[in-house]
Amino acid sequence: MSKGKENETRVCEFLLLGITSDLGQQQVLFWLFLCMYLITVAGNTLIILAISSDPHLHTPMYFFLTHLSFVDICFTTNLIPKFLAYHVTGSWTISYPQCLTQMYFLIFFANLDTFLLAAMALDRYVAICSPLQYCSIITPRLCWGLAALVWLGSSLISLVHTLLMSRLTFCSSNREISHFYYDAYLLMKIACSDTHVNQRVFLGAVVLFLAPCVFIVVSYICITAAVLQMPSATGRRKAFSTCSSHLSVVTLFYGTVLGIYIRPPDSFSAQDTVATIMYTVVTPMLNPFIYSLRNKDMKEAVRRFFSGGSRSS
Repeated sequence: MSKGKENETRVCEFLLLGITSDLGQQQVLFWLFLCMYLITVAGNTLIILAISSDPHLHTPMYFFLTHLSFVDICFTTNLIPKFLAYHVTGSWTISYPQCLTQMYFLIFFANLDTFLLAAMALDRYVAICSPLQYCSIITPRLCWGLAALVWLGSSLISLVHTLLMSRLTFCSSNREISHFYYDAYLLMKIACSDTHVNQRVFLGAVVLFLAPCVFIVVSYICITAAVLQMPSATGRRKAFSTCSSHLSVVTLFYGTVLGIYIRPPDSFSAQDTVATIMYTVVTPMLNPFIYSLRNKDMKEAVRRFFSGGSRSS
């Protein structure tokens, strides 16, 4: 074995450097992340319960919203409890298998988010651009088929990334990651072995990640054109209001993600850590508020849920 090869070892664990080294700031971040996590779980659980208990919301749009809320809970649960545990124990290390597991679910739930948002855009497009054919196009069978395809496709994409990452070699002297969680983007940066294949697949994944975004943009261009042709101002306002919540979530999610990952791994900076907090912690927390505060049907469903009148017709 060559000397260079001897210096390359299979690292058993990695060390996170976290967000800040200041103890006072770490305490603030602990309580801030804990509060945001509890709000995320409570808010998204409320959305799921309100939709499930209200027959008025048993429609395709809210079918996908329940999936989105569930994914947001899982997405933050994959990251935040571990982050909080680091602060409690004082140990910022994680084993290599745990690192790959966290990375797998991070990619899995992130892709689920994008595909579910695209499915919701499809629902809005058909509802506004082809309202007479809506019931014949957006059927329960189509909804369940899309949901199955989204979950299966996301798991396969995540599996490919994880398997490719598991073949990389990491130097024992370079196991530190300047972040508060582990993802493929930063692991490629510290790998000692050739990451050419990984980077090519990563670029392909970026294109695949962008595809739902392009579909959403095209859908809303068509929706806007159709709404502007409506003769009634009331009808235009109602049509736009049905899309405003979804469009807000899409803008918040993609606005933070695209600025981080549409670049080479070597360009990742400390400022990007703040942006990742937005889409991994803040966005899942805000989604329930966006849908409940900007959506009249959701506000009424939540009100009926708490008043015990969800069973009324």
